[in-house]
This record gives sequence, C-alpha cells and structure tokens, in this order.
Amino acid sequence: MKKPDSPTRKRIVDAASRLFYDEGIRAVSVDAVAAKAGVTKRTLYYHFESKDDLVSAYLDARDQPNLALMARWFDEADGGLPNKIEAIFLQLARSARHPRWKGCGFLRTAAELAALPGHPAVRIGARHKASFEAWLADACTAGGIPSSAELARQVILLMDGAFSIMLVHRDPGYIEAAGRAAAALARAAQYQ
Repeated sequence: MKKPDSPTRKRIVDAASRLFYDEGIRAVSVDAVAAKAGVTKRTLYYHFESKDDLVSAYLDARDQPNLALMARWFDEADGGLPNKIEAIFLQLARSARHPRWKGCGFLRTAAELAALPGHPAVRIGARHKASFEAWLADACTAGGIPSSAELARQVILLMDGAFSIMLVHRDPGYIEAAGRAAAALARAAQYQ
C-alpha cells in the first residue's frame, strides 16, 4: 500500500532520482539512497515496500514533468507542425549537451530491467512513452494530419532511436538529425 506523500518521501524520491539517473538502478543500493536522502534505511522502508517500489516512484515522478516539458517546447516553437515537432528534438539536443545528461531515464531503466518485462517500473516507462505518443497524435490531428497515429509512432521511433545512439556516440547531432527527419515526415504527412 502506498504511503501518503510527505516531505520525507519526496526527499527520498529526489535522492533516488539523482542516484538512479546518474549511476543506474542496479548500481545504486537502498543504503546509498537512504544516505543521500539523510534518512535511515528503516525510514526509507517505511515509505517504500521495496527497491522496486522506489524505482517505480522515481520514474513516476519523472512522467508528468517530462511530458509537460515536451508539450511546452512544442507550444513555444514558432512555425507550423513540422517546426514544432523538430523543436522538441532541438531542445533535447540542447539538454544532451549538458555534462550530466545520461539519456532517457525511462529507456535506461527498461534496458536494465529487460529480463523483467512485468516489472512495475517497466510498465510506468511504457505508460510514459504511450502517453507521449498519444499526446503527439492529438497534436498532429489538431495540425491537420490525417494519419496522426502513424506519424506519432514514427516520431517516437526517431526520438528513442536518437536517445539510444546518443548513449553510444555522445553526439547531440544525432538528435538534431532525427528532428530534421521527424519534421520531414510531418511535412510529407500534411500533403497526403
């Protein structure tokens, strides 16, 4: 049963978020999270039944803020739908230039838990990706794209592919190239 939100629970999730994102979920112990949060292990376990519960809370805390940020980048971009889609990629490339950027926390967690497809954190990651895809499909529909679901799926494939290759090459140019490809797909979809 989920414990009520409290300042202590938030402090634990914040500490876990920093550690899990920076080092990976398997590399970080519950002891390390408790120490970073300034709580005892017993206090951590009062708020979270298990490390799996804590990993799920880490991703759940990232879900809505990440979706809102991408929607804001889209809304603030000048131009039509292709430019707005590309703007998301350009902002992601900008973020990727930060020395602490480690890629998409949802994808990295899913990769670490690949042998556990039913893990609650993997389901949260899947929900996050599906929510972004659905939001983008709605935005494409509003932008006059008849095959908006297909375009949204193609864009998310480009985005997640760019995230993956970025982890290998550490070159934000891949995200920018994916953004140009996404904009080209959006332009082509407008004329179908």
